[in-house]
Amino acid sequence: MPSYEQLAEQLDPATTVLLTVECQRGVVGPDSALPELAEEARSSGALARVARLVAAAHEAGVQVLHAVAERRPDGRGAGANAPLLRAARRLPVQQLSGTAAVRVAEPVDVADEDLVVRRLHGLSPLSGTDVDALLRNLGCRTLIVTGVSANVAIPNAVFDAVNLGYTAVVPSDAVAGVPAEYTPMMIRNTLALVATITTTDEVLACWKDPRRAGGGGAVTPG
Repeated sequence: MPSYEQLAEQLDPATTVLLTVECQRGVVGPDSALPELAEEARSSGALARVARLVAAAHEAGVQVLHAVAERRPDGRGAGANAPLLRAARRLPVQQLSGTAAVRVAEPVDVADEDLVVRRLHGLSPLSGTDVDALLRNLGCRTLIVTGVSANVAIPNAVFDAVNLGYTAVVPSDAVAGVPAEYTPMMIRNTLALVATITTTDEVLACWKDPRRAGGGGAVTPG
């Protein structure tokens, strides 16, 4: 794993983008379509840490991009080629365009300079969306991936980012999935093979003062 200095270099505010994945009211909010996932995101502190990272990114001049999953009321363009996608159509809360369900959930703040990318199909925040083009136009080299879920969208985002040539960084305490014990296993055995695994506090320390020695220790998986 990288040293503090190496992590600070990866997280240069000028070339880093912070991505929040499906941190929307209909997914992680009180009236979630997926109450078990919402409860885990909140009780674990993952959503609160996403909010801390977003606030720090705003302060440090790091671009923030919020990836939101939604569908049209008539369902046009939405896929049904996976069990998860078919099941989503039957949930009591629908992620419909223009509704409260697809607004970014509290306590995550959305600043005027943030970008919000909405997808109508698929399982990845990157594939088939404008995210890759936006990242390239922003001069992004490192993508920090946060949010939900560790089961599907987070690994999709990480693998897509790596395949597109970005360095993926995952604060292990700012992602959530179900059951709770699955997330650290997936991070340790899968994401750690392709991404830099760190913590919220380590990211914040790099942005607060990139010159800090920080002890020079290794950044370890969460």
